[in-house]
Amino acid sequence: MSSPTHYFELWDDMDVPGRWVLRQKDIDEHGRRVEPWLFDKGTILHLEGRPVLGISHPGVPLDFSLTELATPIVTERVVSVFEHLELGREVQFIPAQVEEHPEPYFILNVLQVIRCIDDTRCEEVGYWKPEDGIPELVGKYEKVSGLKVDPAKMGDANICRPWGWTGAIIVTERVKLAMERAGITGTRFREA
Repeated sequence: MSSPTHYFELWDDMDVPGRWVLRQKDIDEHGRRVEPWLFDKGTILHLEGRPVLGISHPGVPLDFSLTELATPIVTERVVSVFEHLELGREVQFIPAQVEEHPEPYFILNVLQVIRCIDDTRCEEVGYWKPEDGIPELVGKYEKVSGLKVDPAKMGDANICRPWGWTGAIIVTERVKLAMERAGITGTRFREA
């Protein structure tokens, strides 16, 4: 009998000394508008040009960074780890351009949104209500503290965004360990 899978929330490690901070510019390399909220929907995207990312705080480039909209920006090293794990059906790497940095960067587009949050195990959850005045958000999470997932709802997913709280990224312990072994910089994991 195999041991149960452990899940982790993947975060940007803001405690890295002298690190950079990236921001989305909402344009591509040709100056065309790129919708900033495209990258948390769990769908394959076909963009005409590379999205451009700015640097809101110069510093040490990292292998993994989140923009202000929780869009993950990664290097070829991360792409290599995910390819080695054969996660091609679960993620898409969209070529991106970081201003003043010629090396290749990618937006990590997570292709699965799973209704996996375990409300009873989270520290606190709250939902958007009709009286909040934002009809498109009614029924989705307004807050999640101490996010925990229900392993029974994860299926065979190695990486996903939780339905209703798509700013978060959940990975299996297998993905976490592979990123740590590869020395991927900029990551922080919290058991979910």
